[in-house]
Amino acid sequence: MVRKQQKPVSAKIQLDHPFFGIIGDAYRVFAYPKPSSIEVCVGCCMEADIEADFFNPPIDELPLRYIQDWFFAAYDPNGVAKATWAYLLPRILEILALDEDVANVGLEVSLNRFATGDSGNWTSEEWQILDRFQRCYLNREIAREGEPLDDTICMFALAGWPLDSLFEQVADQPDDVLIPRLWNDWCRGRVPGRDSIWITAFWGSPEKTQVYEFYTSEVLYNRAAALALADETSPDLAQKALEVAQVIEASIR
Repeated sequence: MVRKQQKPVSAKIQLDHPFFGIIGDAYRVFAYPKPSSIEVCVGCCMEADIEADFFNPPIDELPLRYIQDWFFAAYDPNGVAKATWAYLLPRILEILALDEDVANVGLEVSLNRFATGDSGNWTSEEWQILDRFQRCYLNREIAREGEPLDDTICMFALAGWPLDSLFEQVADQPDDVLIPRLWNDWCRGRVPGRDSIWITAFWGSPEKTQVYEFYTSEVLYNRAAALALADETSPDLAQKALEVAQVIEASIR
């Protein structure tokens, strides 16, 4: 008998990765039984071979392609059942930790098929994992260049994490970390005077207003301006801080 060729798993975290411990704990704590339903449109949206094989591999060996195809499929607007989501969650978190896309429409919708950020939906041990992941992921995104930071904030907010808590985590960052990150999102590669605050289109109302108010707040403006004028600030960082302050000022006129 010809053995069916095993599909590549891809996106597997390695021992030296900063998220290795969190992901390992996630697989241990979220050891839910395999669901009985795939929870998305069947016989239509997913590739037939993936749909038929979806629950056969162990969760930690579920191919990246399977998850991406699952996210491509239509699902109930009210979300999926907790049992299905919790079963898939460790693999989804692992993929996100490795900077891979789970949903081709955007990072923002990666965690919103269940109220992942509502602590009341989880045991204390489960929530500790999710809270650790959220904070570590957001800290990582603030500290590096990449896709706009607002996309990450939106991902967690759409999944149920309180927006005020996310803003607090952003605001707690040192000026010499946060301001360059905002410069990267708002100013890099743009013509001076035509730079602007980046806000993802996935925000709804009233959250979009709250987000804009945070980015244009007097507190954030004063932090950027103070960094630009401080004697100990390097010329490069001072210029970036000045440009961020100018964007904020132009946005509230």
